[in-house]
Amino acid sequence: MEAKLYINGQWVETRSGKVIDDINPADHSIVAKVHTAGPEEIEAAIDAAAKAAPGWAATLANAREEYLLKAADYMHENAAKYANWLIEESGSCFMKAFGEMRESENILRSAAGECRRINGGIIQPDSPEQVSTYIRKPLGVVTGIAPFNYPLLLALGKVALAIAAGNTFVLKPSSNTPLSGAIIAECFDAAGLPAGVFNLTPGPGSVVGDAFTSDPRVRMVTFTGSTAVGKGLAVKCAQSLKRYTLEMGGKNPLIVLKDFEVDQAVNIAAFGAFFHQGQICMCTSRIIVEEPIYDEFCKKFTALAKSIKVGDPKEKDSIIGPLIDDNQYKVLDRHISDAVAKGARLLCGGGHSGNYYEASVLADVTAEMDVFHEESFGPLTSIIKAKDAEDALAIANNSTYGLSSGLLTNDLGAALEMAPRIEAGMVHVNDSTVSGSRQAPFGGVKNSGVGREGGSFSIEEFTELQWITYQIRPHFYPTNKK
Repeated sequence: MEAKLYINGQWVETRSGKVIDDINPADHSIVAKVHTAGPEEIEAAIDAAAKAAPGWAATLANAREEYLLKAADYMHENAAKYANWLIEESGSCFMKAFGEMRESENILRSAAGECRRINGGIIQPDSPEQVSTYIRKPLGVVTGIAPFNYPLLLALGKVALAIAAGNTFVLKPSSNTPLSGAIIAECFDAAGLPAGVFNLTPGPGSVVGDAFTSDPRVRMVTFTGSTAVGKGLAVKCAQSLKRYTLEMGGKNPLIVLKDFEVDQAVNIAAFGAFFHQGQICMCTSRIIVEEPIYDEFCKKFTALAKSIKVGDPKEKDSIIGPLIDDNQYKVLDRHISDAVAKGARLLCGGGHSGNYYEASVLADVTAEMDVFHEESFGPLTSIIKAKDAEDALAIANNSTYGLSSGLLTNDLGAALEMAPRIEAGMVHVNDSTVSGSRQAPFGGVKNSGVGREGGSFSIEEFTELQWITYQIRPHFYPTNKK
């Protein structure tokens, strides 16, 4: 398969970039030959987006809505083909790949609905002769950088809402999963989206990302990825006062209080820890359990982890597929060896065959261990003992991250009191840390991010307010001549 760039409504081959191999992490086979953007292609894409921006901003809401719905229909019709692409290039297991397709289609339909809800308002005037209003206007050219773990869903969460708000878009998909960008381009191309409104430029971050942050025609950069890269991007954007949103890393805590049913807690925690190999920014990486049920939880959680199938992502009963590349298992190995050396117990896992890593569980983890603070981004989770609810809350908040969190309790009073005190952008009571909604404000605090994505919250990020007054009759100014 050959995957080309999509610029100004045309599929084009690279002239100044490279053609790279898109590698299947399961067996290292070549999924596709991918054209990547060099300086010429990036300039062409940004130029196309800039030229298309005025016309797209003036396009009526019902027309923008129709394009998004047509793209959703085309995605629905080709869901099986695209899900297979996700399995092959990202190592997504069968259930995850088809779930991602379903949710991606929902994003397009949800974004279509937002087109008609971009409203302004009337402000009480300061004089009887004045009408005072405000409107929301698109920014212009928005660029996005997407990750490899949910490559289609997280890219579309940026693209679809930005386009719905009247912006044009240039997307850089992850170099590990470039076909996700091709899916978006194919759907918009089939929908007849006007040329230049969406452009696809896969390529190295040092080339594409730097162009996004330095080009004055780009009004905003929206990013999902590592905290280190996101911080560097924020500095570059600040130099030219570009807007940015950052959705970065997490070390997400799940607090299990002693009144909660242990078997149910085990199931909730296991899903959050091991779904998509733990390669999710919201994954449950710290399970904080009150002391009275700690031993029972460890025993039952370990038994469940040992039963999880690690295998070919195309097999429907596989839960853990391959890690994205050969380097990722080295992080897991380091975290396990450091923790065990400092007193943790490895209850299960710790081994791998190629990119396939076993479901791994560490117990008795403390804040002195690297795994307590650093993202593992794999099927490894830590169980931490808490003396009581207040101690559990302190452990949860002992992190530079603050993306997602969970609180398991049957005590309504405790839930109402503790949830707002958890330092995270998202708190899920009696549910997994891995939880999403197309309408909710998705994002984190501290080193987990800046800004929010989802529904009307994305529209706020992708637009700017303009205050407009209308003077009905001339009024007195101090300089008026009598």
